[in-house]
Amino acid sequence: MTDDGTSDSETGGAGELPARVVEEAERLTRRAREAVDDEEEAGALRARDRLLAGHEFTARIRSEDSREVLVLYPAEWVTDGTVQPGRIDDLDRGVERPLSGAGDDDWTSVDAHNRDLARTVERIHGETHGANAQALADFAGNHYSKRIERLTGTELELFLEEYYPRNVWPTDDQKAVVEESVRLVFRQTDESVSSWRRR
Repeated sequence: MTDDGTSDSETGGAGELPARVVEEAERLTRRAREAVDDEEEAGALRARDRLLAGHEFTARIRSEDSREVLVLYPAEWVTDGTVQPGRIDDLDRGVERPLSGAGDDDWTSVDAHNRDLARTVERIHGETHGANAQALADFAGNHYSKRIERLTGTELELFLEEYYPRNVWPTDDQKAVVEESVRLVFRQTDESVSSWRRR
């Protein structure tokens, strides 16, 4: 059992962060970036750093040519804010989340687009499908900074097989229709879900 009450099986293995911890660290990072004053920014970063410290991880922002990326490292890899290559035992233990640079869209517009799709599904098809659509919006935006219709078949499988059962806490009614919910979301776009093998 970890400090935040999750079991070892929920973390995906020793030394890895639970998906919901990664999402909260990303949310707090975005909150800090969008803060209206220094105090709000500092508060969000402190909350993020405390959260990660409870799992012996630390965070930094890496700037690339066209985007910025939140990088979460095991604390043991870092000395005085610098990653020590000789201490890296398994690169897969690190976590990266893009904060900007999803094609021509920034994360805010991606998220707004995905939420609009989910609300449309809820309005037309009801709350159960709408809740599943909101979960897909969370996944697409927070994990890939992508519009839902740009998710690949492999990414949709990951949503259904790993993210959904571990992070969504769906009702029995939601679980029974989640695959249809995904199809309904795609019907609101100009894209096909044909690459997804669960047609």
